[in-house]
Amino acid sequence: MHAINIISGISMLGVFIGSAALILILSVFNGLEKVILSLYNNFTPELKIEPRLGKTFDDNSAGFNSLRKDPRVLSYTEVLQERALLRYNDRQVIATMKGVSNDFLKNPRLDSTILKGSFILDFRGQPTAVLGATIQGSLGINVSDILSPLQVYSPSRKASVNSINPADEFTVRYVYPAGIFTVQQDFDDMVIVPISFMRNLLDQPTQVSAVELNLKPGTDITKVQNDVKEKIGTDKYTIKNRYEQNTLLYKLLHSEKWAVFLILSFVLVIAIFNIIGSLTMLVIDKKKDIAILNSLGAKPQLIQGIFFYEGMMISLVGCIGGMVAGLIFGLLQQKYGFISMGGGLTVINAYPVAFKITDFILVFLTVAGIAVIASGISARLSVKGLNEFKQDL
Repeated sequence: MHAINIISGISMLGVFIGSAALILILSVFNGLEKVILSLYNNFTPELKIEPRLGKTFDDNSAGFNSLRKDPRVLSYTEVLQERALLRYNDRQVIATMKGVSNDFLKNPRLDSTILKGSFILDFRGQPTAVLGATIQGSLGINVSDILSPLQVYSPSRKASVNSINPADEFTVRYVYPAGIFTVQQDFDDMVIVPISFMRNLLDQPTQVSAVELNLKPGTDITKVQNDVKEKIGTDKYTIKNRYEQNTLLYKLLHSEKWAVFLILSFVLVIAIFNIIGSLTMLVIDKKKDIAILNSLGAKPQLIQGIFFYEGMMISLVGCIGGMVAGLIFGLLQQKYGFISMGGGLTVINAYPVAFKITDFILVFLTVAGIAVIASGISARLSVKGLNEFKQDL
């Protein structure tokens, strides 16, 4: 009996640990997903309009003009983006130059991305640039040095094919760095400049690469997206929300989460199926009692039910206890952050945690489903060979 109790306790402990681990892992993935998406959202607009064909388009039309005046729109940002060669002192690198209109600065979260300097695109009438941390590291830029401008080279549209001087093949413009920002690797190799600077560099007086829309809080993004499609059409333009702009990112975050869930679910399967071993030993130990119950009129279904409910009780008590423990541990991590991510990260220092009620329901149903199978197998063993038990008596 002591051995049976120990094995049952170990089975319950396995379910307890597995359930707690599942809740914690899923909650950490929720927290990481929330943090990563919030970082992307610093620079990713709620809606983005791009041309289906070509790299640029003219947004001076009735449909776009109505969007500018739409009361639901918080910011209407014109974007002109292109790759260019950057030089600073004796270093050079190829980077993405993103020219933006003044509405880009209406984003209230831009200042939180700044490492050094400030997020300004104009200083006393002169254009300035805000650089990603990757570009700053490659070029060794000092935003405090007002004597060393950033040189921007772009292929000239007016260059002569037979020109002897290679410099004639490029348009060169100068801009002073005003700040360094960091968001995420996809954005940190970007340089933000005024759209007027990019128009002058690329000789594109009216064209834009994209139009970025941010909406006022509480606005139904899906409804606005459908309205935009009706106003400007979808034959020439694509209108994407944040999910559609970062489809691969969202899929990657979800696939990693469910891959870990499946792995931990196999651990739960092993833990729960230990119940079969403990209940089998209990059946062997109680075979005389089973035979006596049957002789007194207990039907096989009643005997099976006793062992089935015992297996379910062991599993569900371990599951509920594990979920409660996982919840308490997660709440403590949320408040105190005692488990650090390390690596000197500037964005987050401790593992983020975010709870979803659907995760608790999913873990409970997973454990209950596996427990039903394991307990059912054990319950069938309780009446197997019942006649032999009775004859032995």
